[in-house]
Amino acid sequence: MASTRTPGRRSRAFTVFLSIVSVFVVVVLLGGGILVWTVQRSFPQLAGDLTVAGLDGEVTVLRDDAGIPTLEADSAHDLFLAQGFVHAQDRFWEMDFRRHVTSGRLAELFGEAQVGTDTFVRTLGWRAVAEEEVALLDEKTLGWYQAYADGVNAYLDQRSGADLSLEYAVLGLQNPGYEPEKWTPADSVAWLKAMAWDLRSNLEDEIDRTLMATELTPEQMAQVYPPYPYSENPTIVPSDPPAPAPASVGTATPIAAISDETVDSLVELRGILAAMPALLGRAGSDIGSNSWVVSGELTESGLPLLANDPHLGPALPSVWYQMGLRCSTVSEACPFDVGGFSFSGMPGIIIGHNSQVAWGFTNLGPDVADLYLEKVSDDTVELDGVLQPLTIREETVKVAGGENVPIRIRSTSRGPLVTDISDEFGTIAADYPATAELPDGSYELSLQWTALTPGRTPGAIFAVNQATDWDSFREGAKLFDVPSQNLLYADVDGNIGYQAPGLIPVRLSGDGTVPQSGWTSGTGWSGYLDFESLPTLFNPPSGYIVTANNAVTGASFPSLITRDWDAGYRASRIVERIEEGIASGADFTADDMSSIQADNTNAIAERLAPYIADLAPSSNARLGTDLLEGWDFSDDADSAEAAYFNIFWRNLLENTFAPKVPDETPPAGGSQWFQVVAGLLDDPESEWWASEDDSIVTRDDALTLALSEAWTEAERTMGSNPDDWTWGELHTLTIRNGSFGESGIAPIEMLFNRGPYELGGGSSVVNAVGWYAPDGYTVDWVPSMRQVVDLSDFDASTWINLTGASGHAYHSNYVDQTTLWQKHETRVWPFSPDAVKQATRDTLTLSP
Repeated sequence: MASTRTPGRRSRAFTVFLSIVSVFVVVVLLGGGILVWTVQRSFPQLAGDLTVAGLDGEVTVLRDDAGIPTLEADSAHDLFLAQGFVHAQDRFWEMDFRRHVTSGRLAELFGEAQVGTDTFVRTLGWRAVAEEEVALLDEKTLGWYQAYADGVNAYLDQRSGADLSLEYAVLGLQNPGYEPEKWTPADSVAWLKAMAWDLRSNLEDEIDRTLMATELTPEQMAQVYPPYPYSENPTIVPSDPPAPAPASVGTATPIAAISDETVDSLVELRGILAAMPALLGRAGSDIGSNSWVVSGELTESGLPLLANDPHLGPALPSVWYQMGLRCSTVSEACPFDVGGFSFSGMPGIIIGHNSQVAWGFTNLGPDVADLYLEKVSDDTVELDGVLQPLTIREETVKVAGGENVPIRIRSTSRGPLVTDISDEFGTIAADYPATAELPDGSYELSLQWTALTPGRTPGAIFAVNQATDWDSFREGAKLFDVPSQNLLYADVDGNIGYQAPGLIPVRLSGDGTVPQSGWTSGTGWSGYLDFESLPTLFNPPSGYIVTANNAVTGASFPSLITRDWDAGYRASRIVERIEEGIASGADFTADDMSSIQADNTNAIAERLAPYIADLAPSSNARLGTDLLEGWDFSDDADSAEAAYFNIFWRNLLENTFAPKVPDETPPAGGSQWFQVVAGLLDDPESEWWASEDDSIVTRDDALTLALSEAWTEAERTMGSNPDDWTWGELHTLTIRNGSFGESGIAPIEMLFNRGPYELGGGSSVVNAVGWYAPDGYTVDWVPSMRQVVDLSDFDASTWINLTGASGHAYHSNYVDQTTLWQKHETRVWPFSPDAVKQATRDTLTLSP
């Protein structure tokens, strides 16, 4: 990959631009009338009649008081054309920004500061792969994507500049000549690459393991990367009897010393990954989801209930867009009657239900990305002793307000070269098929990733939307190549099911946990697991299925999916709640499902409690143990105990564990470190507890120090009276616009961002409002939406979004759902024609 500027660095021109914009914003804010006019001019027409080019017949758009639309059309062509039009009405800036990210063209909007990011995205080739996938679409599917694009373009024909969105008014101060291009099917499909990237599983872990191994022994690596706790936490597909845990990940591929240059290169790559626009959220174990389904045998209605809440990074507007899509007469020619959560920029419904089946997603998390150390000489790469030519393509990054930047992208047969590594890589993993001493040469890292192979996912969405039973649902799932998701299923006939889909590589050697040697054909992938061999479950005897990024199968499953499962604390708690309900004889309702989604039980607090209670500390630590006595381990927003415990937890990680690992890989909290600490509690003399200066020697010393320092920090941040402490005061969410909301200029951010909102929940808690311990307590990941589908009466289903339907700042539907979401309240989800009509506030007729 060509060397580039650091993605996050601002150019002088961009800094000057932001200063000008901030002055403009202050002037606009002082002149309130100007602000109202500037903002409201982009609000779309929601009622009455509009002419839309390309339609064959009329389409009705019925919106409720939250601005959520249900579209009804006589043909699938008109339905998706109208969906594109409506998405553009509410979310076009979001769509335009995303397509600039996915095509490596952010510098065309924001200038030279984005050249590094654009270069990396182009190196991965998201847009190129998307165009290949469009070329593979069958005529009908391509026609639906094209109809959607035609609808977006029909809206662009009617509006431009600030009439599209407030962001264009701000952008126009720096980039006055910018005009959005026409939308294309590839713009839609490229979004799937961004989704796959943000859900790519363990790429950062692969880098972190290599960096960790520079300072930790193999035994310590095994403790930091423990295997999934099969004996404690559940698998999605039951293992009977439970299989023993495999060898620890930390010892699977031990790493000896590596060169400083290699460490620097891996740190550089890690920094590039962190600087990438995370459209679904920053990488980490908290990117995940909860989804579970209970059969009619366990429900009040006698038919299944399906719950789902994907955990992603917070965004404004929300990554999800709620809507209904209905053919006036459902037929083979127009087979859609579906509602749920869509992505603006994409046709169809991603998660939701139709008139026969419902489905939910959680991230399966297979290891689908590997790094390889390649021996490169000029424009060739060595493989089995033979020099082979690299594939080279040259592109130009256009820069707003600056000179164009040519880039040169090189790829091996496995994938693109993503960073340069100078000098020697040093000693590599003991089980590599190469010798420990590398010959002289230049070494670089390449990336092999399933999403860089053209696949069938663009057609999977429509297939799932049309499914009428388990068999047709599985046929749709079979097309879902990337990203691999846990697909949960229920139908009106009372069936429930689970299917793992996706391209999951079969490795010739290694387990994908650390970079492999690329100069031999003895590494790499030999193919993918066959769909029929992937885990599946249908109508299990238990009457329920739970997926929460936990291990799918027992350790005896014959094929490797990943070594990096979430440790399963959320899944365990959900199972516990369901089993408690079964034991009490209760019949589950939709409200019960929502109650489980709101569960704040903190597993590591419960595990640590007896060890804290056994301490006999003095001073501040004693005040801490007294406060925690009798706590129910619930991370409620109004809880003083939750506030103090989480401060204690962060101090424990920072004081005890962070000094022993590389600075680049600090303890993040979450399920991995829950498991690490829990595994050490019964070894009070472990070297992990001791400090470098020997002032702390044992587990009890470390716990006492963390309790004392946590009390001091709590008093400093929340005052001296614990009665005034609350977890929500620390654990706040500011929802940020993904572009101008991250500018660093307060007046601009004030236009687009909203918050802070005080929240309960936490990392590895069912209410997965996650936080990254090295940065503090603010919220980094959230349940991005919540749904509960009632298969006995779809109109009794509920849903809630993180924000609102509108992407227009200051619109009444911009963040109108956020306070409901914050309080774990939800909205009725009208689906039947009568229910939709009764909920309608605005009716818009689109005509040819």
